[in-house]
Amino acid sequence: MASLLALAAATPLAAEASEVRAETTLQTALLQLAARSGEEIVSLEPGLRAIRVHLPPASLPLETALRQMLRGTGYRAERIGPHGYRIVRIAPRRAAPVVPSSPVPGDAPDVIVTASKQHVPLLRFPASITNVVSHADAMTGPTSSIADAVRSTPVLQATALGVGRDKIFIRGIADSSFPGMTQATTSYYLDDVQMNYSTPEPGLALVDVRGIEVMEGPQGTLYGAGAIGGIVRIIPNPAQPGVYHAGITASASATVDGSPGGDISGFVNLPFAGDSAAVRLVGYRAHEGGYIDDPTLGRRAINELDRVGGRGAVRVEIGNGWQIDASVLGQRNSSGDAQYVDSGSNELIRSARIAQPYWNSVVLGRVHIRKRWDSGLEFVSVSGVSQYDADDWFDATPRRSRYAVAYKTTRADLLWTQEIRLSQSRPDGQSWVVGAAILRNRDALNRLLGPTRDPIEIIGVTNVSQNLSLFGEFTEPLTRRLSVTIGVRATRAQVDGSPSIKPRAGDLVRGRVTRRVDPTLALSWQLAPRISIYARYQSGFRTGGLAVARGIGRVAEFKSDRIEMGEVGVRRLREGTTGVDVSAALSYARWHDIQADLIDRRGQPFTANIGNARILTAEVSANWAPVAPLRFDLSALYTANRVIGPFASSSHIHNRRLPDTPPFSAHGGFNYSWSALGGVMRLGAAIDHIGRSVLGSGRNFDIGQGRYTAVSARAEWTRRDLTLWLAGDNLTNGRGNRFAFGNPFTLANRDQRTPLRPAMVMLGMKIER
Repeated sequence: MASLLALAAATPLAAEASEVRAETTLQTALLQLAARSGEEIVSLEPGLRAIRVHLPPASLPLETALRQMLRGTGYRAERIGPHGYRIVRIAPRRAAPVVPSSPVPGDAPDVIVTASKQHVPLLRFPASITNVVSHADAMTGPTSSIADAVRSTPVLQATALGVGRDKIFIRGIADSSFPGMTQATTSYYLDDVQMNYSTPEPGLALVDVRGIEVMEGPQGTLYGAGAIGGIVRIIPNPAQPGVYHAGITASASATVDGSPGGDISGFVNLPFAGDSAAVRLVGYRAHEGGYIDDPTLGRRAINELDRVGGRGAVRVEIGNGWQIDASVLGQRNSSGDAQYVDSGSNELIRSARIAQPYWNSVVLGRVHIRKRWDSGLEFVSVSGVSQYDADDWFDATPRRSRYAVAYKTTRADLLWTQEIRLSQSRPDGQSWVVGAAILRNRDALNRLLGPTRDPIEIIGVTNVSQNLSLFGEFTEPLTRRLSVTIGVRATRAQVDGSPSIKPRAGDLVRGRVTRRVDPTLALSWQLAPRISIYARYQSGFRTGGLAVARGIGRVAEFKSDRIEMGEVGVRRLREGTTGVDVSAALSYARWHDIQADLIDRRGQPFTANIGNARILTAEVSANWAPVAPLRFDLSALYTANRVIGPFASSSHIHNRRLPDTPPFSAHGGFNYSWSALGGVMRLGAAIDHIGRSVLGSGRNFDIGQGRYTAVSARAEWTRRDLTLWLAGDNLTNGRGNRFAFGNPFTLANRDQRTPLRPAMVMLGMKIER
């Protein structure tokens, strides 16, 4: 949870004619270089405050600036592949291992962290934030997605309907297991650009990605409507002026009783116009082998998945503090059939009358303009447009029917966002941000039902949402150790809904307007040089809209829901390269008028406000390095929630829970590195436990799922530019039920399950230079 990576907000290394190269501490200089360059700078070394340096000219490339500034200090900068730089103490010239230096008396080791909209040290950040070190990175291929990281990140929960059509929940804020038209509880961002509004998690491949940040709990003040559970922010590597860099990764996999898989990805960073501009290109293609058979159709490995995509980014440093980033992204996911099985047997088989394929795609464009002044004042303008399209087929054949019946949904969602903001972060701990944001989202759902050769159109809906927001947040240090944060966001949201065909009379209400003010209040108190505690209050909401109602040919309106959350936490950062990092948090939330996408007993979708919920969570994350090459990780989440309303009251009292949120989940793992064969060998293993959850609230949905444990392992060898690895997943070949849903038309039978992928091994290689 408390990762020690410094994720720097991007600002330019632009020349200033009147620049004064003032003397400052090495810690402050590194903070300023990270903020200027937009690169990641990491340091766990003690004593950075005790060293005085001159800040290099802003015209120098970051690598040159670091080399010049660190000359004679006893420290040097190590490149972390494409991820930035690590500042380390220069070791004596000897073969024996270097003993970590003792801290300078009275001086705590330094962790350099900058945030997204304000530059706040991690130790003083008054909220829970998780930097995902994913199961995806450690145990699977280079084109894995956020959903692959869920199992090893207890604060995240997810459905398992398929890549590009899953929902991801944060810390138990889960509305429904089923796809629909409600606004998502989790907002997904690529850097500063929002990718979704009411659509599923897009399943982006994590290729050439610097990191993933998860901000937990409602984020209404800084991120607006929809972020009631939190945000997931994917941080890709930017184009880097002045640096030639390229890499390629490939792997092949084999699954027990399944078909083989493989993937390949690559990137290249090409500077141009001297050291003031660069372009970065990324491409990938992956094939995941299937492992489910359908004897009725005579097909094996029916759930094979193909994923293809790419990204292009340009950065231009104009000078005088101006920087422009522009990027485009595209990805398509497709599968020949669904990944659920019939739960009457432990076999990986399913019987259906027709195949149930799906595909989805996402295209995104982004322009990010930044201006930074020497005073630390920063202006940012972010423009984004995202298009999500999807087709899904389901077998809707009634029992004992002579003819097959198909049900098809088509989804098209266009999201446009614009945000401008002005911020400043001062060395004394004071920081502020003010801004304005505009959002427009058009989400259209069309449906067909009938014989496979000639299905007929049934009613769908189109929602057009428009949001206008003004926001601000201010942090003031009351003393050296105590600071207070206050913030507020005022939003006007309007949703206009229309049916795809004329509905029955009285089913349509247009032009619902929501006006909201979402405040933030937080305190951060530094108890000791490496220990802090915090408390926070935050709220959020989701807009209402129009959705398909119960019964063919009907639509109905659903209203806005809202959430309030209080949280207290403690954070301890380790000293040097060894020691313990620990963070823990306790939160309580009240969720009112919960929106939920549901399915009736005939398989048709509808949306309703199902009641209220109370959610208590406790989480802990620890990272222990007894010696520099050895690291242990442990994280766990406990959730106690109760849904109150007519839907939930029809269930047994123990099943009146929010969907997909087990009471307890945990992750544990280790990594060990040593010198071998002229390179570095790394060995890691992990064990993940997911507790029992339910598919949803109410007697039609209180179906058990989860309650399984999975084991993974990985061996990796790196020498210079080459890395080879061998990984294994689900090594015990468990058949745990990840998700109890796959087809709406047989849901009432309560016999669906989505099993873990059987035991899998993967062999891969990576070359970077």
